[in-house]
Amino acid sequence: MTIVAPPAAAPSSTPPEEARVRALGRQIAAGQAKAGRTRTRALEDRGMEWLARDPALRAALFRLVDVAPACENRRDLAAHLAALLGEAERPGTPIGFARRVSTRRAGGPAVGALADLVVHRMATRFIVGADPGDAVPKLEQLWREGAAASVDLLGEATVTAAEADRYARRCDEALRTLADAARTWPARPTLDVVPRVNLSVKVTALTAKVKPDAPELGIADARHRLRTLLRTAKRVGAHLHVDMESMDSRELITQLVIDLLGEPEFRDGPSAGIVLQAYLKDADEQLDQLLDGIAQPFTVRLVKGAYWEHETVEARQHGWAAPVYETKVESDRAFECLTRRLLQARPHVRVAIASHNVRSIAHALACAPDRDLELQVLRGLGDDLQQALTGMGLRVRTYCPVGDLVAGMSYLVRRLLENTSNDSFLVNRTRGADLDALLTKP
Repeated sequence: MTIVAPPAAAPSSTPPEEARVRALGRQIAAGQAKAGRTRTRALEDRGMEWLARDPALRAALFRLVDVAPACENRRDLAAHLAALLGEAERPGTPIGFARRVSTRRAGGPAVGALADLVVHRMATRFIVGADPGDAVPKLEQLWREGAAASVDLLGEATVTAAEADRYARRCDEALRTLADAARTWPARPTLDVVPRVNLSVKVTALTAKVKPDAPELGIADARHRLRTLLRTAKRVGAHLHVDMESMDSRELITQLVIDLLGEPEFRDGPSAGIVLQAYLKDADEQLDQLLDGIAQPFTVRLVKGAYWEHETVEARQHGWAAPVYETKVESDRAFECLTRRLLQARPHVRVAIASHNVRSIAHALACAPDRDLELQVLRGLGDDLQQALTGMGLRVRTYCPVGDLVAGMSYLVRRLLENTSNDSFLVNRTRGADLDALLTKP
């Protein structure tokens, strides 16, 4: 008989808070495992893991996602697939077979249909509807499952004033449509402490004058459109959240939010907030600016950041020092430091922790003396995490994009890059990494 020794007890020197982080992390992970996955989702996740292991294949399929909306038919899509797979082909792999089939007259339409299905399947995994009205059933379903939503209207490229006006109108209509629908949803005491409707907006879509060397032009141009949206949000009782994007627009966005929320008409509402990106080396300074500049309570959504590739490539091209942390451990450590600062700033700040890293979530819960904080996940990536957290009675919000496939391409590519990053928490868990190792303090 083989006698297996019991696991060693945690060293007595482990700080109580760190022990609590690990206990909470195990509880969350157990909830994720209990949530389970459908067979389709399991196959998709295996495909994501495959992508993570082959950079050339990742690049090929990301480019396919990018060109798919421009393809005229499935044969055209198959031809693009063949060309892209040819660049990623390795001798003796299934990629070569798929490429050869896609170039044949009989096989091309079938491969094109499959590629078309895959692209659209990815889109429906992340995107909840073509427009706010179309998204309402899924948003209501989320609410009944115990999670609120933050709706993001896809379509980020604005190059004319007419496009900026169109985006502002779409946001205004979304606030009204969602507010009308949400009034009939059942009471949820955990969620109803904040507005039911939460709309995320991008300032760069509200102006065509984003110039890093002259941010005042963009501020002046976007101000009246964002002011109108704040008025609508106040009127219908919704929350308006301003997303943060690349460094090119950060100064514009931060100053615009501070200026508008300082205007007399918005000092008693609406509920509003902004994003803080932990991977930026000067995020502490930006938080100081927000705390000093905004007098009334506001929400900060803390994220790791989704523009790492953009920031690092641009910095290298210009010979600049990278504005972002270049290792995961540095970014994780900054995230935890900012989490503490935000929790200490309550009630001036309403805290929203947006992460799929169980360690980061457990750390926020361990640091908070109560459960008055919000945990946010992405639709399509954090579904099992959402179920685990709602099962613990926590306030959870799922970030839900709305829009068509063409508008969603850049969003899809960013999400795929995040999900297939070799150092992501999701990929490491899929590969069977030891949970205790992943819960170690960064």
